[in-house]
Amino acid sequence: MKYEDIRADHRIILGLINSHSSVLDLGCGTGELLCVLIKEKNARGQGIEIDEQAIYKCVTKGLNVFHGDIDSGLVEYRDKSFDYVILNQSFQQVKKPDVVLREALRGGKKVIVAFPNFAYYRARLQIFFKGKTPITPSLPYEWCDTPNLHFLSISDFIEYCRKRNINIEESVFIGKNERIKIFPNWFALVGLFLISNG
Repeated sequence: MKYEDIRADHRIILGLINSHSSVLDLGCGTGELLCVLIKEKNARGQGIEIDEQAIYKCVTKGLNVFHGDIDSGLVEYRDKSFDYVILNQSFQQVKKPDVVLREALRGGKKVIVAFPNFAYYRARLQIFFKGKTPITPSLPYEWCDTPNLHFLSISDFIEYCRKRNINIEESVFIGKNERIKIFPNWFALVGLFLISNG
């Protein structure tokens, strides 16, 4: 796979992770990000996924992925077992985000969280003018079909971290094809954060 063929959020995560790091990908899906990290960064990668069909796909790629529900915590892992714990597009899907993030911060030296920005201006306009649950590139689901349980914005997450003394070491805001530098809560489709315990 050529570098330019790698998804934008995966390229940014690649830039945040040091070579030869240990990585735990929570809600790893079919393992695309783990494959990229192992190939490009020589990472020691492991995943946790609840969907059995996705796990089969990971196994066929030679990935080390365990079947598990990340809402139940990471009790089998000691403190700081990994250099990085990743929640890429899975944080908004968990039932207990407080528990999951606390466990991620315990199990990893650093945590990368990326989620769709529910305050994106087109989502706001769809609610205002159509009076319907929005569908955008980062939220491509109808209300009856969505895996998302928590509808947070970039501002919500920043405030969440501030209240819990979680350090935001780096933040990147992603639009359709570019990084968003101004008014990310309005114009970014995805917020991506590198965080650690305060």
